[in-house]
Amino acid sequence: MKIAIYSTKSYERPLLDHANSVGASGSPAHELLYLDARLSAATASLAAGCEAVSIFVGDDGSGAVLQALHAGGTRLLALRSAGFNHVDIEEAHRLGLTVLRVPAYSPYSVAEHAVGLMLTLNRKLHRAHNRVREQNFSLDGLMGFDMHGKAAGVIGTGKIGEAVCRILLGFGCRVLASDPTPNPDCESLGVKYVPLAELYTQSDIISLHCPLTPTTHHLINAAVLASMKPDVMLINTSRGGVIDTRALIAALKSGKVGSVGLDVYEEEGDLFFRDLSEQVIQDDIFVRLITFPNVLITAHQGFFTREACAAIAQTTIQNVSDFNMGSIAEANRVTARLIAGK
Repeated sequence: MKIAIYSTKSYERPLLDHANSVGASGSPAHELLYLDARLSAATASLAAGCEAVSIFVGDDGSGAVLQALHAGGTRLLALRSAGFNHVDIEEAHRLGLTVLRVPAYSPYSVAEHAVGLMLTLNRKLHRAHNRVREQNFSLDGLMGFDMHGKAAGVIGTGKIGEAVCRILLGFGCRVLASDPTPNPDCESLGVKYVPLAELYTQSDIISLHCPLTPTTHHLINAAVLASMKPDVMLINTSRGGVIDTRALIAALKSGKVGSVGLDVYEEEGDLFFRDLSEQVIQDDIFVRLITFPNVLITAHQGFFTREACAAIAQTTIQNVSDFNMGSIAEANRVTARLIAGK
């Protein structure tokens, strides 16, 4: 099949080429058309004649764009991500456009990044690094806390959330969790499932690992933030829309929230995955957010390990191959499950 691959980066191409090679000869299984451009209404025509289109989290999978792709001959949308909130799944289903994703690649990559944010914020490693580079060896303002014995709340205990629970238990944290479907493996480790309201009020650290759905949109809002412990640490490596950013800024200004680590942002589509260092950022909310000394933001790099990127490439190509080999009925069942939010 001919695959138009939008938003491709230099690090992805060799991984996709390797995943696309077949047998000892290394001959390609599919024709890959690499596109630097993001998918949008203006760029959808670049995929004309391609039966499959692959997109990343910053691409536009809205109904109008999907209609343009379908008109150009596209029948499969292969996501290079686990999340699918950037795609109009119902419109894809109406068009008969199959949507496949990468539900699991390396849960450790995101989990380890989340805990890395916790450690950096707690011990102010980013601030300490900058001080030492300026020959300032003062410890004023750098005091952290022992994570051992602290209550850590994990919202969402799929593969990533489970990995976070295991790491935090290794630190000696008392781990609380909330998920509509409790994970038996987490329970066997000693993780205690509690109602969300209890998790908010008892946790010293809260880490978000839930998908973005209508139910979880702005799950962390002004009322929820007000119910949290004073000086709480909040970590989000899931999706930006899970947090109401305006409410978060208000909680930071009031001192209610002690520190925040974000690898995602509500309006990241206009910012992340490109170099804007020579431009004036127009997003006033984001600009305000990065002024706080107790906020650490990374540009959606939680997935960014060699192992995870290789797995994403492999699964993406395998999804296309499965579709091409006639596994269309199962693929459409997958799309239906996405619509149902399962």
